[in-house]
Amino acid sequence: MNTKTNDKFNAKTHMNDGVCTVFLSGELDLSVAPDFRLVMEPLVGNSEIDLIVNMKEMTYIDSTGIGILLSILKARHGMQARFAVEEVPPQIQKLFDMTGIAKFFQT
Repeated sequence: MNTKTNDKFNAKTHMNDGVCTVFLSGELDLSVAPDFRLVMEPLVGNSEIDLIVNMKEMTYIDSTGIGILLSILKARHGMQARFAVEEVPPQIQKLFDMTGIAKFFQT
């Protein structure tokens, strides 16, 4: 399990049977975007795994965080590799619905 933590953001990875789940907690915004990218970069390019982001413990996401998720989606789609977002909190799901991106994140 790989972990990246700062005062307001935490990302932990867990690998099981070809599925890598990244558990996020806290706030994903411009100030922590580099930390999130560091965790995700080596995973995104690995087409042999299914990549899932679990947002259960997320409290906030801004346009930078959404942009990173969309970049990951685009990269994974280009490799024909699975990417999903799961357990999205209601306040973040509402944002995904309002922006029209919810339909792109398969669960």
